Amino acid sequence: MAIMVLDIGGTAIKSALYNDGELTDIQETPTEASLGGAHVVNRAIEIIRDYQGRHSFSRIGISTAGQVDPARGMIIYANENIPGYMGMKVMDIMEQEFHLPVNIENDVNAAAIGEAAFGAGRKYKEFVCLTYGTGVGGAIFTDGELYTGSSYSAGEFGAIVTHPEDRILGKDMFTGCYEKYASVTALVNSALRVDAALTSGRKIFERLDEPKVKEVVDRWILEIIYGLTTVIHMLNPECVILGGGVMEQPYVLECLKKQLYQHIMPSYHHVVLEKAALGNHAGMLGAAVL
Repeated sequence: MAIMVLDIGGTAIKSALYNDGELTDIQETPTEASLGGAHVVNRAIEIIRDYQGRHSFSRIGISTAGQVDPARGMIIYANENIPGYMGMKVMDIMEQEFHLPVNIENDVNAAAIGEAAFGAGRKYKEFVCLTYGTGVGGAIFTDGELYTGSSYSAGEFGAIVTHPEDRILGKDMFTGCYEKYASVTALVNSALRVDAALTSGRKIFERLDEPKVKEVVDRWILEIIYGLTTVIHMLNPECVILGGGVMEQPYVLECLKKQLYQHIMPSYHHVVLEKAALGNHAGMLGAAVL
């Protein structure tokens, strides 16, 4: 029997039907996250109802933004991208609505599970997965299993302090942190200071041949390396899997592979950088594995 899968992000909710290793009827719906967690969950319910009218499925797997307690199926932390999402018992809501078993997991953890089962992580037992987008997310695989930590929150790499001189306690937990400098949001914010027309990663890379734009990108790539240096020295992985749409830009991965090894000790040089193989489908495939 098929599995209904969703990947709830800050911008879009991706949905599909999973059966025997394949995703079918793949759709994307605006999340409308600014309207709050309850609205987002209702959007997800509407999407599932639509599929239910056209397909049969025996269970539901959900990948979602925010820190997740998968045992209780609830959101234990969410930032301002989805107001009011923290504390929502998504699994209970969905099980009461559809009377089917439901599993829920953090989106980067789900993506790492998908990569481990179907993608770039298949060859490795010890790897980390980082995604670069609105923020920076992370997941850790050790001995072939997802490592969740004591409260299901391991791998919050976006909170590594890379610029302590910018740290302001009480203002924003992420001041001075990796996410503020290595995310695509950070890249765009820097590019906007050069030209107000550079409003997205795509527009920035279209103008990479311009010296001032290239300078912004090169400085941002160095910020990515600063965080990776800490992660690699701390966890000693075989592989670092890099995800997010920006990693589809060949220039980024080329620069990372050329420069990273200058920043890490020779005894760590066996680590391999891999681009995530599953693209936007990783979270849904991971949800199906769950």
